Amino acid sequence: MKDASKNRKAALYSRLKTAIMTLELRPGADLDEAKLSEESGLSRTPLREVLRQLAGEGYVDLRENRGARVSEMSHMTLRDFFLAAPMIYGAVMQLAAKHATPAQVSALKSAQEDFKAALRTGSSADRAMANNRFHEITGEMADNIYLLPSFQRLLIDHARIGMTFYRPQDARMAENLDEASSQHDAIIAAIEAGDEAAAGQLAIEHWNLSRDQIELFVMPAGLDVPLGTVARKTPA
Repeated sequence: MKDASKNRKAALYSRLKTAIMTLELRPGADLDEAKLSEESGLSRTPLREVLRQLAGEGYVDLRENRGARVSEMSHMTLRDFFLAAPMIYGAVMQLAAKHATPAQVSALKSAQEDFKAALRTGSSADRAMANNRFHEITGEMADNIYLLPSFQRLLIDHARIGMTFYRPQDARMAENLDEASSQHDAIIAAIEAGDEAAAGQLAIEHWNLSRDQIELFVMPAGLDVPLGTVARKTPA
């Protein structure tokens, strides 16, 4: 009985996590706990345990007397995301190169193969989740109790932002995905070699690739202003 409940909890956790990161569940959406309980076969107590786990990792917000909802994304979220991402990615990759175990490197290589397979035949959601798993493993490698919660939240919003602006028929985006895959290979090599400096630099280059792609679709055509910068108004 315990095993069955544990399996149902794990399945619900995985389903909600994927739905949130791929925007099947939109930012700010209320979660119908009665419906989730019926669909998952879980009673209120184990359901709330799953929701508390998701809340602790940044996927949902738990509101007293108002239930759970998917974590919000706002203009302030985007501002903080773009400010913090390069610093956090760089620190995580450097620590990953310092602390990675052979088993973790093997897991990272396997995740990269899954990402390449998703690039060939997967959906945009498949690619997002495969890419997320690759980076989750680097966070596990970094093994830092202060960085990991911030990194986990960063990955959630990175996936959601990427899903928002993904354009499957765009040639430049396809090229960037291929380059991202090549950068993954270089990151693995740097981590396996224990080269902290190279891993940190690759993290910045990898982030810049994502940032440029996002800005391509956030920015109106012909408006050459860095994201996060407010253009000054010309006096009348």
